[in-house]
Amino acid sequence: MTAAQPPTVADELRGAGLRVTAARVALLDTVRHGDHLGVEAIASGVRERVGHISVQAVYEALHALTAAGLIRRIEPAGSPARFEGRVGDNHHHVICRSCGAVADVDCAVGDAPCLTASDDRGFAIDEAEVIYWGLCPECSTTSSS
Repeated sequence: MTAAQPPTVADELRGAGLRVTAARVALLDTVRHGDHLGVEAIASGVRERVGHISVQAVYEALHALTAAGLIRRIEPAGSPARFEGRVGDNHHHVICRSCGAVADVDCAVGDAPCLTASDDRGFAIDEAEVIYWGLCPECSTTSSS
């Protein structure tokens, strides 16, 4: 008996009800192998794989993949949106105030939401977004020398 093969990117797109295109496959692969990439970096990665693609097409694909839950969009204050392939868990982000580096931080609580509102105003809260700000190790070293 052989082990079941993990789903391909095309299988994931179909499973999410999305049309499978070379651009979407390349985009999802670029986001998953990147590190909290912005739109321009994603467009560049897709172009390396499939040739020309407009920035508008990249935005449309990012919107569709985010809505389908295949990628996650984060939008730190004062920064353009970034995208990551880590979805379906309860994690947060730490961002360097100096260079803008972004890293994942696992939630200390584990289950979502990791914060409890003092007054939920009748909302059924299922998620809390946390961003930690500070200096990355490299910028901390630079600023202290």
